[in-house]
Amino acid sequence: MIDQLYRKAVLTVAGQKSIENVVRACGWGVAQRFVAGESIQTALGAVKELQKDGILANLDLLGEFIDSPEKCTAFADNVLDLMDAAHAQGITPYVSVKLSSVGQGKTVDGEDLGLTNARRIVGRAKQYGGFVCLDMEDHPRVDQTLAQLRILIAAFGREHVGSVLQSYLYRSDADRAALDDLHPNLRIVKGAYLEPESVAMPVKADVDASYRRLVYAHMKAGNYVNVATHDESIIRDVQQFVTANGISKDAFEFQMLYGIRRDLQKQLAAEGYRVRAYIPYGRDWYAYFSRRIAERPANVMFVLRGMLKG
Repeated sequence: MIDQLYRKAVLTVAGQKSIENVVRACGWGVAQRFVAGESIQTALGAVKELQKDGILANLDLLGEFIDSPEKCTAFADNVLDLMDAAHAQGITPYVSVKLSSVGQGKTVDGEDLGLTNARRIVGRAKQYGGFVCLDMEDHPRVDQTLAQLRILIAAFGREHVGSVLQSYLYRSDADRAALDDLHPNLRIVKGAYLEPESVAMPVKADVDASYRRLVYAHMKAGNYVNVATHDESIIRDVQQFVTANGISKDAFEFQMLYGIRRDLQKQLAAEGYRVRAYIPYGRDWYAYFSRRIAERPANVMFVLRGMLKG
């Protein structure tokens, strides 16, 4: 409950325009710990640095809830440019996309624009042997995102597109089971949006138990799992689970956020686990940055110290 109240307080404050203006003016130097610059080239530079330590990358051009169809299509074009640039530099593109940023919920020529643009993006990923993760957003978008995941897997194959489930949502166990016929590649996260208690668990212990349950069930079903957490107790439990159940290290990977627990990322990679860092970049970094701050009180102190030094 305390964790929920803390997250709610931080996200409520961060949503005030005056606070956003201050952080944007003074906080970019601090935000660079979590965001790999504002351009494709800075993002790909971060990828290459991680590759030196045997760590893979998941690139995310920041932006969500974009208001016009034209801007949504332009955003999709920017994602295509990212994949082209990655391929040109010998990097197999692996990207995350929020469907709201490419037009989900906006109908153009009889089809949801988010799906239309997602077809373009996943098609390009398949051309390069890459992968697209459809990021999960706030709870009203879950049904449409999972329905569009089905369409995209049917069109391009599960090797090239997957999605995310959030363990703090009560519905996620049922959602996961309903996807088993697809054998999808899923990233399991705890969830970072400010959600009502009617749909999301307010108690951390319940969220953690749900997280383990989702990971174990998806593994037992023979599906590829992205274990996206920095929680060392969960990581240890997953390691014990895969050993006890004879699950190969090729059947899952650990995913962590760029700039957070770099020591743990390197350690796991050195132990032979597949590790992938989620690398956000772009000018629209404030919303993402706010959610990272809302996750842990220590992150707030890090930001305040950095802004005071600046």
